[in-house]
Amino acid sequence: MRRVAIKIMYYVYLLKLADGSIYTGSTNDLQNRVQKHDKGDVLATKGKRPAEVIYYCSFPSKEKAIRFEKYLKTGSGQAFRNKRLI
Repeated sequence: MRRVAIKIMYYVYLLKLADGSIYTGSTNDLQNRVQKHDKGDVLATKGKRPAEVIYYCSFPSKEKAIRFEKYLKTGSGQAFRNKRLI
């Protein structure tokens, strides 16, 4: 029997919050993380629900995902996000 390696992917995602703001995050389990936002388990978004996923992308490594997340939180990253991603 042949073994197949399952590669874990890492995601960067954008949520549009009820107050109109955009939340940027990263995770290796997107579905579970979005459920945590929806349930109010994430302090940063708890009072701004409901949250809608408006963009996500995957990366083969945690480091690359975190680097892109940090970039999107900078001024130029926010400009890129607003012009190209949402």
